[in-house]
Amino acid sequence: MTRGERGLTRQAVGNMAWVAWGSGATALLKILVLVVLTRLLTPADFGLVSAALVVIAFSLNFSQLGLGPALIQRPDLQPRHVSSAFYASVALGLLVAAIIWLGAPLIAQFFRMEHLTPVVRGLAFVFPITGLATVPESLLQRDLRFRLLANRDVVAYSVGYGVIGVGLALLGWGVWALVLAQVSQVLVRTIILLRLSPTLVPARPTWRSFVELMDYGVGQSMSRVGVILANQVDNLVVGRWLGAVRLGEYSRAYQLMSVPTGLLGDVLDKVLFPTMARVQDDPRRLAAAFLQGTGLLALVTLPVGVVAAIVAPELVAVAFGSRWAGLVAPFQVLALGMMFRVCYRMSDSLSRATGRVYRRAWRQALFALLVFSGALVGQTRGVVGVATGVLIAFFLNYLSMSQLSLAITQVSWGRFLQVQLPAVRLSLVTGAVTMAIMLGMRQMHLPAAVGLAAGMLAAVGAGVAAAWAAPVLALGHDGVRARDMLLGLLPALRKRFAPGGAA
Repeated sequence: MTRGERGLTRQAVGNMAWVAWGSGATALLKILVLVVLTRLLTPADFGLVSAALVVIAFSLNFSQLGLGPALIQRPDLQPRHVSSAFYASVALGLLVAAIIWLGAPLIAQFFRMEHLTPVVRGLAFVFPITGLATVPESLLQRDLRFRLLANRDVVAYSVGYGVIGVGLALLGWGVWALVLAQVSQVLVRTIILLRLSPTLVPARPTWRSFVELMDYGVGQSMSRVGVILANQVDNLVVGRWLGAVRLGEYSRAYQLMSVPTGLLGDVLDKVLFPTMARVQDDPRRLAAAFLQGTGLLALVTLPVGVVAAIVAPELVAVAFGSRWAGLVAPFQVLALGMMFRVCYRMSDSLSRATGRVYRRAWRQALFALLVFSGALVGQTRGVVGVATGVLIAFFLNYLSMSQLSLAITQVSWGRFLQVQLPAVRLSLVTGAVTMAIMLGMRQMHLPAAVGLAAGMLAAVGAGVAAAWAAPVLALGHDGVRARDMLLGLLPALRKRFAPGGAA
């Protein structure tokens, strides 16, 4: 590994250390809030909001048109680009909000959910609010101010869902607890960003600046359409053909899978996209970062996915209660795709950082088509069939995006697969031990909480023992280096956060 490659890796790891605690706190809050709200609200409540968010998430892309990522990626950013992007994002947010408000009855009719219209209209307020936040958030990401962004996310989620969402659910507001929680979270995020951001309109907006941003932004927006469709089209299929209750179960299973993957994916994207954009003309350093990142992500997510699938019955019983038993099977299927769901984000960041947004766009369109086809075919066998179709789509998208990254970095498939072998070995060990323990727990008919604790302890113990007995086999060379690097950071972190340490 060259000095430049070590520098890029150390820079990325250092930045991730600053944001990981914030993302981890947000993920923990999401899990806790999910558990509380799931016990207070019904599957139909979650189903209504999930159906509305299919439309909201898809339309949000058109209210931004890739302006934020274009600001981050552009090498010669000037004040006129900033002001043009700000005015455009605000105008687009207002326009899309008006369209969604007027089209809400048609959306409800499509989903065959008569109570959906006011829910869609309530969530439409996120568009103008997000329009105000697009540019300041992108400028902070470009400047690598990740600690500030992480703090923002924790505060916004705590207020939006932790206070307002849970509070309204306790007061019996039903589905409106979820609607107002979402809007409040976005509002708090935006207020914080506007207070901390620099002047957003230092120069007059120009059509030329807008066009220059759109050269990248259109490709980014096209890719984003595919990503959003891929993330939401399965909900559309379940809601349209299986109903609100099944959609509530499926969406909770998907969210339970996506919380840990979203945590890792968000940390990656926030750090790697602007970091890689700064060295986008150095394929050697990009290749090193891509291989190391992929290997480390697989090392974490593949064992976690296998263990989660094994302990799923106990996990759902403890977290959500017996009335949510219907989400166990779809969650087990989706959990096996955690690695594919996260590792493709490495390729996603790399392609955007190097300007390959149009090559990325058609792959994401194919991904959305695969998710839709898999869900449509699978819905004949219920939510488990949908989850199976989505899992297959995850795997094929992982291969497609990996091919793009290998073409950019000139890395061979053999080297790419080799860095993921330690994850396979570690998963076999932890999975086998966890399965043996869980079978024994179930034979003794112990409480779900006892079985879950035993399974988790067995998985962690097996992983630690394997890493201690055969570190290179279990972790790989990159895993061992990452372990040593993180251990080296601990003294500095303890000193920083100790009483009287640096603020």
